[in-house]
Amino acid sequence: MEKKKISQSVLKRLPGYLAYLKSVPDGSSAYISATALANALGMGEVQVRKDLAMVSDGGRPKIGYLRESLIDDIEQFLGYDNTTDAVLIGAGKLGQALMGYKGFEDYGLNILAAFDKNPQMDRTVEGKSVYHIDKLEAFCRKHKVLMGIITVPGEHAQEVADLLIAGGIKAIWNFAPTHLDVPRNILVQSENMAMSLAVLSVHLQAQIKEEKESGK
Repeated sequence: MEKKKISQSVLKRLPGYLAYLKSVPDGSSAYISATALANALGMGEVQVRKDLAMVSDGGRPKIGYLRESLIDDIEQFLGYDNTTDAVLIGAGKLGQALMGYKGFEDYGLNILAAFDKNPQMDRTVEGKSVYHIDKLEAFCRKHKVLMGIITVPGEHAQEVADLLIAGGIKAIWNFAPTHLDVPRNILVQSENMAMSLAVLSVHLQAQIKEEKESGK
């Protein structure tokens, strides 16, 4: 189907649908309805139905979606069927963990190499070459890399982002705890761990309070 423009909120929900669809046990029905998917994920049926309609035209009334076809439709929409080459900057513990994560292959992401200011350069970590950051811009241009992953401390993140943009990067996955000032045509997705922890903390406090009040 023709690829449509959808909001970031929808984009953030699609991987959740995909993960559930892939987790359905062998021997289950070949079809799944928006209602069943919504119930399994604890979401609103109307929202799920609208989201799926944005990425697949395979739904049938009273039948639902052929599960394998829906998986293919979501993966194609998200670009998981086309490998995206990326570079990672910051070969510390977090960077090394990301470099060693084999699951990225399932999402079409390939980390070509990593870069760092550490004087022990041109080494290999998790099978990936690590170069001095001075080589970053030239590497990106030579290999036409469009995505950069930032795992450096917050005080160095803007400098790294500037280097990536100078090298032709169009999208940045930012793990540094800071806001990046970039041109409007550069997409930045920040992983804010403090925000996620705050959401979890507030939820736990509310749950503990509710259990105390109910006498559990």
